[in-house]
Amino acid sequence: MRSIIWYISFFITVIIKTIQLKILALSKSHNLDSEVEKITANWSKFIIKVSGSTVYVTGEENLKIQGAVVFISNHQSNFDIPLLMGYLRKTKGFIAKKELFKLPCVKTWMKLLKCIPIDRENIRSSAKAISDAIKVLKTGHSMIIFPEGSRSKACEMGDFKAGSFKLATKSRLPIVPITVNGTYKILEKNNMIIKPTKIYLTIHKPVYTHDLTTEQLKELTEQVKDVIQRALHYKYKN
Repeated sequence: MRSIIWYISFFITVIIKTIQLKILALSKSHNLDSEVEKITANWSKFIIKVSGSTVYVTGEENLKIQGAVVFISNHQSNFDIPLLMGYLRKTKGFIAKKELFKLPCVKTWMKLLKCIPIDRENIRSSAKAISDAIKVLKTGHSMIIFPEGSRSKACEMGDFKAGSFKLATKSRLPIVPITVNGTYKILEKNNMIIKPTKIYLTIHKPVYTHDLTTEQLKELTEQVKDVIQRALHYKYKN
């Protein structure tokens, strides 16, 4: 019954919110970015709540950093997107696989959130995605990257693609590592049946890239991966 309620709620609210966002975009509001962010965050929290899951967040003080940042997160589930959109209190978009931009309704959200499409199999496309994302970052709009490239559907993490870090190293903006743990238990572990669980979201201290040496930049991928991975096995009190 929970799964039926969730799927119905998901599709109905996606349609309603998409219409609301389109009307908002046509209004040419001066606060368009913040209003889109608010609508998306509220919807994201609602979708997780309907799943019956509980979210525990640590490290929110690390979001007080001024200006745009590059969020780098592990990727367990499709629920990672609403989780990060709902609980990272900063205006942000995603670098996401190009196929998502072809989905009805979803493409409207992606465009308004300033998400950037990427074709990881095409070097030229990947380079353009990084260039476009840097332009977005310069407007003060943060970006989220999943360096694994696809969902792990488990607690374990996949390999991090070094190219994913080019956005941070070329823009010289801070990296905020993110650890997501538990989202795969809601859906992917249960053959698309919704089951409530505890979700742990850890927001780590920023890693500043503006003054890193060439050698330090080479070690950046493993450094950030280690920070994210260690929190996967942290024993929460909740």
